Amino acid sequence: MSSDKRTEANKAIAVPEERRRNLRFPFSASVEAIENQSGTKVVGRTSDLGLGGCYVDTISPFPVGTEAKIRITRDNESFDAQAKVVFSMVGMGMGLAFVSAQPKQVRLFQRWVQEISGQPVSAQEAPVQSSQESAPAEETQTLKNVVLSDLIMTLMQKKVLTDLEGKDLLRKLFK
Repeated sequence: MSSDKRTEANKAIAVPEERRRNLRFPFSASVEAIENQSGTKVVGRTSDLGLGGCYVDTISPFPVGTEAKIRITRDNESFDAQAKVVFSMVGMGMGLAFVSAQPKQVRLFQRWVQEISGQPVSAQEAPVQSSQESAPAEETQTLKNVVLSDLIMTLMQKKVLTDLEGKDLLRKLFK
């Protein structure tokens, strides 16, 4: 077989390029998604979770581009956010990209990611405030931490940082 034919054969079985910007971690929790325009509801389970989104195992996923309100429930806590479907396969599931969430929800989600990624969760971050909203300065800092942790994880994924270097930076960020 000539090298040209081998190259063509390799192109035919090429694996699709990874489009995720963030590391994902195995995470199982129930999910309820409600399509914004029609109110159609889909239920499923997450199989993985990362700062940018999650994958939901469901038989009837929404089509790509659909915007929905999602609720991910783990133990006695629920994370609510707006999300957009970026991948969909009927009978299998859908990939969701998080679009927005309230600061209180961001803190809960951030804690979940810390826990499943093996990062220590400080005692003051562990409980999520339920009756009080935090001060605007604290909310701003929390959102900055989310952006910084997203950047660190992206650098780890692109192999600019080693796992050890990235985890060390994440630990320092959340001290």
